[in-house]
Amino acid sequence: MNDLSHQATRLEAIGGSYDKWLLGAMIALTGLGVVMVASSSIALMSSPFYYLNRHLIFLAVGIVLAIMAARTELKTIEQYNQMLLLGCFALLVVVFVPGLGSSVNGARRWINLGVSKFQTVEAVKVLYIVWLSSYLVRFRDEVNATWPAMLKPLGVAGALVVLLLLQPDFGSSTLLLAITAGMLVLGGVNMPRMSMPVVIGLVGMSALAIIEPYRMRRITSFLDPWADQQGDGYQLSNALMAVGRGEWTGVGLGNSVQKLYYLPEAHTDFIFSVTAEEFGFLGTCTIVALYALLVGRTFWLGMRCVEMKRHFSGYIAFGIGLWISMQTFVSIGVNLGILPTKGLTLPLISSGGS
Repeated sequence: MNDLSHQATRLEAIGGSYDKWLLGAMIALTGLGVVMVASSSIALMSSPFYYLNRHLIFLAVGIVLAIMAARTELKTIEQYNQMLLLGCFALLVVVFVPGLGSSVNGARRWINLGVSKFQTVEAVKVLYIVWLSSYLVRFRDEVNATWPAMLKPLGVAGALVVLLLLQPDFGSSTLLLAITAGMLVLGGVNMPRMSMPVVIGLVGMSALAIIEPYRMRRITSFLDPWADQQGDGYQLSNALMAVGRGEWTGVGLGNSVQKLYYLPEAHTDFIFSVTAEEFGFLGTCTIVALYALLVGRTFWLGMRCVEMKRHFSGYIAFGIGLWISMQTFVSIGVNLGILPTKGLTLPLISSGGS
């Protein structure tokens, strides 16, 4: 008698399911983002809802793309891993093409799509994580046993960092290297062998931060923003005042004072400070808890995939978890004055189309 429970299931018969905790955290953070983009940008343009309408349009496009991605087999994506890597380099090079690349405040990080500008490194992060996941699947044993297999992804990351530093984009460069190191560790790399490239990378990035005068000013202003409150410490001092005004429960939604032309980039890089001012300490703790839930479930799903021998899926989950957690940590750290100022937005909350 045949045991029907052991028969293979047709691929199209698998309905799939969503992790309710992960989906709930994403919806909550995205919904909060819509509210805070509206609140933080209402005084920036002649049309008070300019950034909100723009944000909602990008959100709608993002949802459509997310549905398309969810219905695409990962093995199909894995087949094009080399093309995705080439796409990473192409996206970072195209910003230097006259007519396509767009410069803002001296940095060439965007391409002009006609209706809007797009920061290409945001797409690069996704494509690079997919490529590195594929690489770790194909060379999982070699990465742990040999130098060349371990150094290749570090070399690729280094080449991408060079292009990012030419833009310049020091924050994304550091983030990309951190994602690479984290994924290699989770992929089973030999830790003693990994320590030397990590030390060299830390020394190199520290040297780059010190050599550039504007980066050095950011470091010194971060150490004491009140020493030059109207100069290099202007952003951080106003961000700290916004956080301080929030106290325990905040001044109330829409009642932030710092967003009224005092705090630069209140709807993007410093949106967390406005949130802290309006919702207070308890509100910011809730936001941090939502991010912890989101990242925790992402890593949990990655572990489940690895246990099921679906390493490609697992490594992608690890990569996205590392990306969101590190970028969130840096963004919140900058707003609270525990890290030097970086041009990194708060995932799912900050205004923008990325």
